[in-house]
Amino acid sequence: MKTLFQWLLVGVMCTALGVPPAMAADTTQQPFSTAPKAKAQGKWRIGYYEGGQHPDHEVILKAIVRGLVNLHWLNKIEIPAEDNPTPGGFWAYLAHNAVSDYIEFVPDAYYNAGDFDPRIRPQVRERLIKRLSEQGDIDLMIAMGTWAGQDLANDRHHVATVVAAAGDPIGSGIVKSAEDSGLNHLYARVEPDRHARQVELFHDIIGFRRLGVVFEDTPEGHARAAVDIIERTAATKGFEVVKCSAPFSDVPREAAENQVVACYEKIAMTADAVYLTMHHGLNARSLPQVVTALIAAQRPSFSMLGESEVKRGVLVGMAQGHYRYVGYFHAEHIARIFNGAQPRLLSQVWLAPARIALNLKTAELVGYDPSVDILLACDEIYSTIEQ
Repeated sequence: MKTLFQWLLVGVMCTALGVPPAMAADTTQQPFSTAPKAKAQGKWRIGYYEGGQHPDHEVILKAIVRGLVNLHWLNKIEIPAEDNPTPGGFWAYLAHNAVSDYIEFVPDAYYNAGDFDPRIRPQVRERLIKRLSEQGDIDLMIAMGTWAGQDLANDRHHVATVVAAAGDPIGSGIVKSAEDSGLNHLYARVEPDRHARQVELFHDIIGFRRLGVVFEDTPEGHARAAVDIIERTAATKGFEVVKCSAPFSDVPREAAENQVVACYEKIAMTADAVYLTMHHGLNARSLPQVVTALIAAQRPSFSMLGESEVKRGVLVGMAQGHYRYVGYFHAEHIARIFNGAQPRLLSQVWLAPARIALNLKTAELVGYDPSVDILLACDEIYSTIEQ
């Protein structure tokens, strides 16, 4: 029987031979066109909501924009390579620079929950829902991340909502299941068994006996870190999960970052390998300290997030290709919605192409010598640790 890694290698070889990677699970529920369609009056107006700035939010939004350009809903636009450091900065850029006969990115329709501030979140949510339910000036919302998806996954409004970048939309209660969002105006991208496949792949590559995991010990924290999935995978593969709880709810961001760093320093001393999960305290400021601790202890690491953390020193993760496939998936669904499709009837299932990201400098520092097969399966290889 082939290991998960062997199946992944076959998938990469097929891609190299010209076999297209699987992206959407089915097209039978997609009868609506993706061709540009003018609104009866004016343009289709798009808004955006995120719980806070996250490394991949802007990357995914840029990928959606590129998808809309490819589908001819937008004229070609120069997209800045660097992330905008200001919350809503790229949205403002889009609002003033995107040219289209069909859609517009509404300048004052950017919402941010205080950069993941639980005290500000309720105020922003209520203000946004009031606008969506009463003003009727937004045709579609992009809800980026778990908080945004949770806040708009209700029947208090009926504006079409596209949930992107939610790590586990089922476990976090955004949608009922992979097959049904549960709300007519809502759909969220669902990648079945994504985290189980990541952990299995990491185990196939490293063969660890004790896997370190950091998470907040709350229902939301468990969902974001896929704790239940990791434990089920551990039972199947026969390894132990070494846990450390670091809070992010109702604590200042700096405190969440400090707790995360302390947890990773702790489990680096007791685990054989470490799986870096989604956590509000793990970000561009705290990641260098985490990477330093893991390298000092010579612990192989895998990023749940992907290549954006691998290039900054995590050993391995799944290469996302700057989310171009994810972006096109969402862009197609946005196009179908504007052509009359009910979001609930659109397929939510998406399967990532089989690609690996590897940091060779980290491999050298932790004493890991990748085999030729591993290198062949890599789509992104980094030879330095980016600061």
